[in-house]
Amino acid sequence: MPANTSPLFTLTPRADCVAIATANTARDGSGTIGTVLTAAGNGTRISKITIQATVTTTAGMVRLWIYTGAVYFLYREIPVTAITVSATLGGFNNIISLTGETALVLPTGYSLRASTEKAENFNVIAEGGDY
Repeated sequence: MPANTSPLFTLTPRADCVAIATANTARDGSGTIGTVLTAAGNGTRISKITIQATVTTTAGMVRLWIYTGAVYFLYREIPVTAITVSATLGGFNNIISLTGETALVLPTGYSLRASTEKAENFNVIAEGGDY
């Protein structure tokens, strides 16, 4: 069977986000998990994920999940460092660059989701495009 020899590019840009704040120590897909982005009808390519705390943080974890519509799969764990925000020190920030072959491609019906181990406020932003 011949493979597709033409490059595929996304058609519509996407930048979706969720604010998470409910403590969830579970690593099995249970508990409170926020939806960052749901894939479009022909799938979605995610090239960057930004995690930004909006408050002072303690050592903990932000977890990213892939949800198939039926099952949660732990995609990545991002360690959060303790930072006391002030006028001269910004909050915790982590940027995950998913370029080229490392891009996260979600099929139709799948979604990227996020949870926080501690009851601290984070914005999780996914950037990419729909096919």
